[in-house]
Order: sequence, then C-alpha cells, then structure tokens
Amino acid sequence: MASSITRLPVVHHPAYQASLRPGHRFPMGKFRRLAEVLVEKKIVDAERFFAPVEAPAGWLLLAHDPAYVTAVLGGTVDASIERRIGFSVDAAVARRARLAASGTLLAARLALEAGIACNTAGGGHHAAFGHGAGFCVFNDVAIAARVLLAEGAVGRVAVIDCDVHQGDGTAAIFSGDERVFTVSVHAESNFPARKVAGDLDIGLPDETGDDGYLAVLEAHLPAVIDRIRPELVFYNAGVDPHGDDHLGRLALTDGGLRARDDLILRECLKRNVAVAGVIGGGYGDDIDTLARRHAILHETATRLVP
Repeated sequence: MASSITRLPVVHHPAYQASLRPGHRFPMGKFRRLAEVLVEKKIVDAERFFAPVEAPAGWLLLAHDPAYVTAVLGGTVDASIERRIGFSVDAAVARRARLAASGTLLAARLALEAGIACNTAGGGHHAAFGHGAGFCVFNDVAIAARVLLAEGAVGRVAVIDCDVHQGDGTAAIFSGDERVFTVSVHAESNFPARKVAGDLDIGLPDETGDDGYLAVLEAHLPAVIDRIRPELVFYNAGVDPHGDDHLGRLALTDGGLRARDDLILRECLKRNVAVAGVIGGGYGDDIDTLARRHAILHETATRLVP
C-alpha cells in the first residue's frame, strides 16, 4: 500500500469525553488520558491528531432506525432505552456519539490510504438498529462500514471484535448483509445474556488466559481472512479481556493483549488488508492504567505502519 503517510494516523477529538455523574462505572476519563499517553509516548504529536466532524444524520441512518436517530439528535431518547444504554443521552453524549462514529469512518479512510489507522474511541458494538445498549449510543463501526460500502470505496468488509462482550448489535445490523463478515471473540458467560449470532462467534470459558486465547485466534483468524478476502477490517481491540478488568471474565495480561493485537494486525497487513482500529471496552477505576492498556493497540500499530 503506497502512501504519503509515514506515521500511524490517529483520530481523536476532545469531545470524545463527555460528563457523566460522579462515580459512574463507565470510565469516561480514559479518552482524554489515552490521547495524552499517545503524545507522551511520541506515537503522535499533539497537533497532528486527525479530528473528525460530527457525523451527519444521513450517515447515522445507514445503520440505525430514523426514529431512534431523531430521538438521539433531539434529546428525546426514551427512558427505557437510556436504561439499556446505561446513562442519559444529553446533548454532550449525543455529540460524542456522532463524533465517535465519524472518527471511526475517518480512521477507515486513513487506513485505506496508509494500511492502518486508529481511533481513540469507537467500538460501540451493543448499539443495534433501533436502540443503544451497554454504554453504546450509536454503532460507529456499522455506520462507518455502511458509508464506505454506499460510496463504493470498498466492496467487502470484515469486523474482528475482540472485546470481552459479544458484538450483538453489530451482528444484528449486518445480519443478511453478505458484504460484511462479523467475527466476535468474547467471554461466553458475559454480557449480553442473549447473544445475537454473527458470522463467526467464539465464546470462551471464564479465566481463559493468554495462551488459550492466542491459540484460538491462530486457529481461526488466518483462515477467515483468506476465505473472506476483505478489503478493510474494523478491529475492535477492547482491553476488557484483561484479568484486572472490572467487567471482564477472561484473564489476559498486558503481554497477551499486545500479542493479540500484533497477531491480528500482522495477519491483515501481510495480506494487504487495511485495518481501522477502535479501542472498544475497558473498565476500571485507575484511568491512567486503563488508558495505557488501550494504548497497546496504537503502540503495536505504530511498529507495523507499512
């Protein structure tokens, strides 16, 4: 992939961090801290983040019900849906969701040019066609994929979702869409209780560690990429499979996450498949530790920029 981009393209916006009530278990502070960590590690210069604009309604409607999009944009989301999401959808949260969707699309566009690019947000895989859920307002990967497919920028896409929770919303949105192949590697006994079948779902037993996890990836991933032959992969690099994560049930270490990211990115890039990375889930009270865990994706990608 010839490109004028010589460093890892990283997408970020300060408004990825909205305000939630004190003590909320969704660690909103990780987004700002992740950007700071990437600058500290010299992965990106502070002034060289690629900044998205808010996704227009037309993009959102490619993956979501018009009534739901109208409710989010108008600040009238039903209380029952807000409970499914896990927080109120005020103007700042709605803006954040629009920016995250646009950010994932921008990362995908950059990946198609540079081979690989990463967002500092994204991975809203529980958001389904008609509602949000599980801290996800809009499904940014589904929106980005549908925009690119509608434009004809790509004809075949894969979603490799390694968040500890099954990507039920993504599976539901793309059900029957032969242009998109969904893979979810998750803790079988974790949220959601009712899984939605994707194209390849690999449910792992609780306490699966580095060796078992990596063996599963090695057994399935290369063959899937060879068979599907996507032009673009959206990679959800959730760090909640980590053994210390507050909402996970698996037992990966930092080294295991690093090896996972390296394996997935290398298998894609050596087949000339572009990769757009999103950070997915990661939960805990220590925001700095959590942000540094998320930065493993960007560190790994930096070493692999074609």
